Amino acid sequence: MSFRDNLQHLRATRNMTQEQLAMLLGVSRQSATKWEAQKSYPEMDKLLKMCAIFDCTLDDLVQGDLTEREPDIPAATVPAGPPTDICGYDEHQRMMAWKVPTGISAILLAIAIALFFDGMPEFASTSWHDGAFVLIILLGVLAGLAFLIPAGMEHAAFQKAHPYVEDFYTDDDKAQARKAFSGGLIAGIALIFVGIGCCLMLEQAVEHIGLFFLLFFIALGAWNIVHYGMLLGRTDVAEYNKSTAEELEVEDIMSAQVDDARREAMLAHKRKDEKLGAVCATIMMVATIIGLGLLFGPALTAPEPDAFEPAGTTAMWFWVAWPVGGMICGIVAVLWEAFGKRE
Repeated sequence: MSFRDNLQHLRATRNMTQEQLAMLLGVSRQSATKWEAQKSYPEMDKLLKMCAIFDCTLDDLVQGDLTEREPDIPAATVPAGPPTDICGYDEHQRMMAWKVPTGISAILLAIAIALFFDGMPEFASTSWHDGAFVLIILLGVLAGLAFLIPAGMEHAAFQKAHPYVEDFYTDDDKAQARKAFSGGLIAGIALIFVGIGCCLMLEQAVEHIGLFFLLFFIALGAWNIVHYGMLLGRTDVAEYNKSTAEELEVEDIMSAQVDDARREAMLAHKRKDEKLGAVCATIMMVATIIGLGLLFGPALTAPEPDAFEPAGTTAMWFWVAWPVGGMICGIVAVLWEAFGKRE
């Protein structure tokens, strides 16, 4: 009995589609199709995952006969119907939508608390205030990083394990996410306006309390906006697949369990991003040279360097070179993306 027959039987007895098996293994549907058509063969790590999914040994799966065996593990059965989230994509993205805004808000809240204590009356010396101000901000930054760094590492690991995910969200799921984002965006903006109002009302009386409430409500508003924005972004699975191609290194793409067409598309996208990055880096280097030239050029060419005054010369506009360079990079990126789609 062949591996193909065993795999087809095990899928059928569990009502598992090729898309569902592919998502469970972190590969594309085309890869599962090629396995069952005997056009390619899965690598060892994927075979071991199949053994765990179907509760069988490697020898039985590859060389044995499993067509007479009935499934005895209900948990391995996948209900029939449209594609479902088997690889834990939705759970992972929801986790990110909690950790990232919480980390950002923790830093903003720490700054708000530090400003509140910094404005309190001095009892002995200013050293207590200065030390407390710095300590509170450092603790807030550490608390924020405690959320942001693990979230980033988990996301990078998830992208490596699942470089391609089939879109399983329905139109109703996406509509609900858009509706939730609209409410979260309005609530976030309203909270920021409340903070601005508190700051304006308390500015004349107790300024440090006004700043505290301003940053406090900004932190709450930012949490709402980022949280619901990430929940909406999670439904754009195509964007996830695109960002994965951008984040993974060439070695990771080459070793990813995806079909040849998908791998070539990921490599082409990676090469395009590397070219765009090189072009933008060149633009910013030229902008830096121009900026330094505007800054030091008038002084070097002045007949009397000691009497040089930057006011009224090009030296006072040297900083414009970097914003202009950034805008040129943005224009190049837009044109690059537009012509890249045509190709």
